[in-house]
Order: sequence, then C-alpha cells, then structure tokens
Amino acid sequence: MDVLVQASPPNSPKSHLYSPSALKTKKNIETIQEQQNPQASAESPVINMSNDSISVQEDQKSRTNKRYIFLLVVNYLFLFAGSISSSLLSKFYFNHQGSSRWVSTWVQSAGFPLLLFPIYLPFYVFKCTDRRPFTLFTPKLLILSILIGLMLGLNNLLFSWGNSYLPVSTSSLLLSSQLVFNLILSVIIVKQKITFQNFNCVILLTLSSVLLGLGSSHDRSQGLTRAKYFIGFLSTLGAGLLFALYLPVMEKIYKKIYCYEMVMEMQLVMEIAATALATMGMASAGGFSEMKRESQVKFDRGARVYWVTVFANVVTWQLCFMGTAGMVFLTSSLTGGICMTALLAMNVVGGVLVYGDEFGGVKAVSTVLCGWGFCSYVYGMYLKMREEKEIENKNQGMEMAHNAVAPNNIV
Repeated sequence: MDVLVQASPPNSPKSHLYSPSALKTKKNIETIQEQQNPQASAESPVINMSNDSISVQEDQKSRTNKRYIFLLVVNYLFLFAGSISSSLLSKFYFNHQGSSRWVSTWVQSAGFPLLLFPIYLPFYVFKCTDRRPFTLFTPKLLILSILIGLMLGLNNLLFSWGNSYLPVSTSSLLLSSQLVFNLILSVIIVKQKITFQNFNCVILLTLSSVLLGLGSSHDRSQGLTRAKYFIGFLSTLGAGLLFALYLPVMEKIYKKIYCYEMVMEMQLVMEIAATALATMGMASAGGFSEMKRESQVKFDRGARVYWVTVFANVVTWQLCFMGTAGMVFLTSSLTGGICMTALLAMNVVGGVLVYGDEFGGVKAVSTVLCGWGFCSYVYGMYLKMREEKEIENKNQGMEMAHNAVAPNNIV
C-alpha cells in the first residue's frame, strides 16, 4: 500500500512538535508545510513511499513521540505544581489580612516575562529550531490573543473574588464544575463526541457541586455573611464557566498552530492583555502604592513575607497557565480540563492540611464523586486507545498480507 506525502522542505524546523490533531490528514500535513515554507512547499513534488520509506517514517514518528511524551510530562508537572501552590498561596494572602482582589488578580498574569524563556531559548541558545520567534504570528492571531487574554483577565478577577470568601477546599471542589461546562462547550465548539464515560462524568461532577452548595454554607470564615458567601460561590462558578469556554476556544485555535513555541507566544500576548486589565483595576483602587501600604500596615506577617508571597504567586500562577496551555495543545481541551479536575482533590487535601479547613461528610462524598467521574473518563480513554490500537494492528496485518500477495500477481 503506497502512502502519498509531500517532500519535507530542506530548511524545515528541526524540532517542532506538531499538534496531534493537526497530523490526522494529508491535507493538514500539506497545510503545515506550506506555513513553514510556502515556496519550497509549492515546488516540492508528490512522491510515492516504498516500504523502506515507511519504516523510516515510523522511526521518525517514534522519535517525535519521545519529544511529545517529554513535553507532556513537563507541562503536567508545571500544571501540578502551579495549581496547588497558587491556590494555597492565594488563600495565605487573604488569611493574613491581604484584602486587594485586584492584587490577587494581577499576580495571576504578571509573570508573563517568564514565557520569554521557552520562546527565545530554543532558537538563540539551544539552536534546536530554525524558526525565529514570532514568525508567522499574524495580525489575526494577535487580535484573537488579546481578546482571549481580556477574557482570561475577567476569569482571574472572578476567581480572586471567590477565593477571598471561600475556603480552599470549597472553592476547589466548586471549580470542578468547569469540567461539566467544558464538555458541553467542547461539543459545540470543537465537535467533541459524547460517550457514556463523558456523560457519566458530567452527572457525577454535577451532583458533587450541588451537594457542596447545599451542604457547606456553614463552612465560612468568621465575620463572613451569608450574602458574601454566596457572592463567592457564584463568582467561583462564573470563573469555572469562563475557563471552560477558554479551553475549547484555545483548542480550536491551536489546530492551526504547528509548534509549541507558537503556543507560548500566544500565551505571552494573552497574559500581557490580562495584566493590562488587572493593572487598570489596580490603578482605580489606588495603584501600586496601595500594595506598599498593604504590606506595611494590613498584612499581619510583615512586609518581607508579603512580597515573598506576591512574588511566589506570580511564579506559580504562570506555571499553572503554561501547563494548561501545553496540555490543551498536546492533547485536547477536555483532557486538559480532566487533568485540572484531578488536581482539585489535591487542593482539597492541601486546604485541610495547611489551613485546617473542615472536611465533613458532604465534602467527603463530593470528593468521592469527583474522583469517580475522573476515573470514569480515564477508563473511557483507555478503552478508546485500546480500540484504536487494535484497528491499527489489524490494518497493518492486512497491509502486510497485501504486500506479500502482490508480487505473485505480477505477470
């Protein structure tokens, strides 16, 4: 069985990791090559690959998979460390008389200069790519990145508002509802197929959020009124909804992006836009002079601990968003949401261990339902991968049989 491919341009990038969704069809492969070098792509002939060439392609695919797994692990570690640490540090800020929600919002995106490292180091230091930073970064992509960045800034504000009122364990469990929204919006935006495992996960996580909302209203800080508690409750749900919208929108955009460096470039522009929004909010609330006054007067652990907390929040939030963007690019928006949901149980445990949050029967049941839904989805993914592997092996067997019979039919 012959395979038709475009000959690779002679100056194509050496180590770009292509999005898995962008390699499904020959049309997408040709589009990617035209983006890399339009002239070379236009001049390159279509060739027939022999069986030897196929084996070489499989070896190259194997090496690509190694880079894929490496980046996948690194991004999940960033997501793991960033999600847990940022959640606990944000609560530490509010627990010790930090009161500015704009400061809490600003630190979530102000670490965007850290993204310059994965953008510029591969080309200027490691010399592992021929693509200069921001090559093919079109005005349309710039506008999309700015608009999504503003939406992300609003999401950050809603998260800060909710986190200032709710215990870490409660807010973490509430954020698990973003997976429900994520599945629904993924069906609408990126045509995600609904399976029994998806549906089961939605039901379980919905029950988890409803139980939490009905049974944990007593679990609030001293001096927090019922009205403020439900403001925090609704703000956290709103943050989950916006983030659930963000994930499939980014997946749709990432289908037209062919390398990991471009993902980081988009993330840089989005974080700058979100930081600009938070900075304007801080300016309306007194500006950075308010941070100085808060560190010296309000924060009960002293100015040094205050600035260490702010700086650590900046770094950990950036790790969280870098990991999220990488996971969506390397897998899918739904899988990225699933991975984040898996970390919520760790946030709950962290809130109980570090801050002594109450962990009663309702939260225990909610956590079990959340874990059940996650395991259901993972099992469904395992069945799907196994089925695809069996089909691939069957097709390979048929191809080998065809190649073995074909010479006998030659006259």
